[in-house]
Amino acid sequence: MIRVAIALLASLLATSAFAAVKPCEELKAEIEAKIQARGVASYTLEIVANSEVTDQNMVVGSCEGGRKKIIYQKNDQ
Repeated sequence: MIRVAIALLASLLATSAFAAVKPCEELKAEIEAKIQARGVASYTLEIVANSEVTDQNMVVGSCEGGRKKIIYQKNDQ
């Protein structure tokens, strides 16, 4: 009985993890709102494939199940 309960719990957790996949454009919009709320005037957010990430310190989000990243760069004024 305990094994059945554990298997059920594990399957529910796995299902919710798959349901949490967020589209890149939606996540980018959320990140943009947070950056603008902090008063940053000039910046760039870009959606790129994992293979295109050159500096992990620039990554501010992961989307589409981890297949893509959102990178942030503050522009000089």
